[in-house]
Amino acid sequence: MRALLSVSDKSGIVEFAQGLEKMGWEIISTGGTFKKLSQAGVKVIEIDEVTKFPECFEGRVKTLNPYVHGGILHKRGDEAHVAQAKELGVEGIDLVCVNLYPFKETIERTEDFDEIIENIDIGGPTMVRSAAKNFNDVLIITDSNDYDVVLEALEKNEDSLEFRRGLMIKAFEHTASYDSMIANYMNKRFNNGFGEYQFITGKKAFQTRYGENPHQDGALYEFDNHFTKNFKQLKGEASFNNINDVNGALKIASSFGDANAVCIVKHGNPCGFALKDTLFESYTEALKCDPVSAFGGVVAVNGIVDKELATKMNEIFLEVVMAPDFTDEALEVFEKKKRLKLFSQGGTKLVMSKDSHDFKHVDGGFVYQNSDCICDNEVHNAHKKSELTASEQEMKDLEIAWKVAGLTKSNCVVYVKDSAMVAVGMGMTSRVDAAQCALKKAKEMGLDVSGAAMASEAFFPFRDSIDAAAEAGVKAIIEPGGSIRDDEVIEASNEHGISLYFTTVRHFLH
Repeated sequence: MRALLSVSDKSGIVEFAQGLEKMGWEIISTGGTFKKLSQAGVKVIEIDEVTKFPECFEGRVKTLNPYVHGGILHKRGDEAHVAQAKELGVEGIDLVCVNLYPFKETIERTEDFDEIIENIDIGGPTMVRSAAKNFNDVLIITDSNDYDVVLEALEKNEDSLEFRRGLMIKAFEHTASYDSMIANYMNKRFNNGFGEYQFITGKKAFQTRYGENPHQDGALYEFDNHFTKNFKQLKGEASFNNINDVNGALKIASSFGDANAVCIVKHGNPCGFALKDTLFESYTEALKCDPVSAFGGVVAVNGIVDKELATKMNEIFLEVVMAPDFTDEALEVFEKKKRLKLFSQGGTKLVMSKDSHDFKHVDGGFVYQNSDCICDNEVHNAHKKSELTASEQEMKDLEIAWKVAGLTKSNCVVYVKDSAMVAVGMGMTSRVDAAQCALKKAKEMGLDVSGAAMASEAFFPFRDSIDAAAEAGVKAIIEPGGSIRDDEVIEASNEHGISLYFTTVRHFLH
C-alpha cells in the first residue's frame, strides 16, 4: 500500500506518516513535506522517483503526471484498468493526504499580486479531486484533524465504503471552498466584488433542533470560524430563531463601544434598549419599554453579567442571554433556568465579526450587497434644520434612537428618553402607522414619551408624523431627509418647538 503526503500545513504530518509506516505503508512525498518527514526519520520516497520527471518551473509542476494520477485514478476492480496500469508501469497510490497552499493567509498578509498568484494551488486540488473521484479505492485526507481517525480505521480494518465516502465529500467541499475563495477574491480585486458569479461558503458550526418551525431542518454555517471564534455556548441548545435574535441583539448592543448597553430582542426586533451608568440599571430600564414582549426574548449585555444582574433577569422567562462573559456566581443563578441558553465571547465588551457583505434569499436566488454601516459620526455630523438646537442629553438620545432605528426592520420609528428606549414601531407598511403604533404601545405600558427624542431610519414623507410626535411631547427628531416635502417637515418642527436634524443617510432594513 502506498500513501502520497503533500501538505502546506505540516502540523501532525510526521506522526501521521509514522503511523502509516508502522502499518507497512510506503510513503511518497513532495518538497517541504519530504524534507520534514526525512528529517524525522520517516523512510520516504521523493515524488520525482515516481514521476520519473524532475520538479520544474519553480515547483509549479511536480505532481501533474500520469504516474501520479494514474496511480490514484485507475479502478482496482476493473480488469482493463489493472491491465493497463501494469502495461504502463503505473503503481497504485492508495491514500492521498493533501492540504492546499495558504491562499487565505496570503491575501490577508499582502497585496502583492505576483505572490498571491503563486499561492494558488494547482497540483494539490487536482490530486484531491482525483482521489475523491476514486474514493472506492483511495482514501483522501484533507483535514489534519482526521489523521488519528484514519489511522484508527486502518488499524481496525474499518475503512469501509461509508467511511471513505465521508472523506470524499469532505474533500470536494474543501476544493469547492478553496476555488470559491479565489474567485471571490479576484472579483473583489477587479470587479468591485460583483462578478458574474457570487460564491457564499460557510462551515457548519452546529445543527439547530429545527428551522424556523419544527417541520424544517436547520443549521448554523459560519464564515472563517467567526461565530465559534466569537461565541461560546455555555448553556442550552440554541434554535434557528434564537440565532437570528442573537444577531439582532448583538448588532444593537455592540454599536455603542464600551458603554453599558443592554438590548432586548424579540423576533429580530428590539423591544427594549437602555444605556445607563451600570448594566443592572440598563437592563432594568430596557425591560420597562415592553416587558410583555421581552418574555421569551433574547438579551445582549455589553459587559460582564454578575450575580445581581443574573438574579434580576431570572425574574422572567428569557430564551437567550449573551454577554462578553459571566461571573461564576451568575452562572449558578442561571443554572436554575432549564430552558435558558447562554452565549459568551470571552472578553469584556461585545464584538462583531463585521462582515463586508450581506445577502438575502429570494425565490430562485439571492440579493447581495455591501453590508450597511451606521457610523458613529452620522449623528454628530447631522445637519440642523430647525431653529431650536437639541440639548446635550437630547443629542445622546438622538444618537441612541438613530442607531437602534437603523438596525430595526423598516418602516420604523424609535423614541428614546434619558438614554432608554420608551417606544418603538417597526416593520410597518406606513411610517405614520409605525410612529402611532409606538406611541400607542408606550401609552399601554404607562410610559411617558414627553421630552423624548425620535428617530426614523428614512425620511418622513409628510408632516403628519411630526404633528403626532409634538402631540406626544417629543422634543428632538433625527431622520435622513430627502423628501420633496422636507420644507413642510422643517416648518412643522419649528411650529412645535422641536429640534430637527438630517443625517442625509438612509438605513432601510428589510
